[in-house]
Amino acid sequence: MTRYRRNAGATFSLKFHIVWCPKYRRPVLVPPFDARLKEIIAEVAAEADMIIHALEVMPDHVHLFVEADATLAVAEIVNRFKGRSSRLMRAEFPALKSKLPTLWSRSYYAGSVGNVSAEAVKAYIAAQKGA
Repeated sequence: MTRYRRNAGATFSLKFHIVWCPKYRRPVLVPPFDARLKEIIAEVAAEADMIIHALEVMPDHVHLFVEADATLAVAEIVNRFKGRSSRLMRAEFPALKSKLPTLWSRSYYAGSVGNVSAEAVKAYIAAQKGA
């Protein structure tokens, strides 16, 4: 695996830790739902050329560490995962429809993850003026 990815106009390393929960944080992501959710997330990632570095499905939330192309905004990334998984999971498992009005809450957490600390970037930028 290389440190950086490239597309036609950019070199980048964009990795995100994303967390989202079922509506009302209900603990519904248990077998067999959890295994199917992992499959759907993997399909979405493959279609968008994203790399999943880590994925854990807990009964009441999902943790995803994903690397994406610079052309994708984090909100679009989250919407792709949540939208497809909600639609397919509720179609395949009618029990989810009876327990929840929608599968996912509207909110999510997204944090950027990098190899360099914020302080190192600030120091590097500050040093550029004198260079």
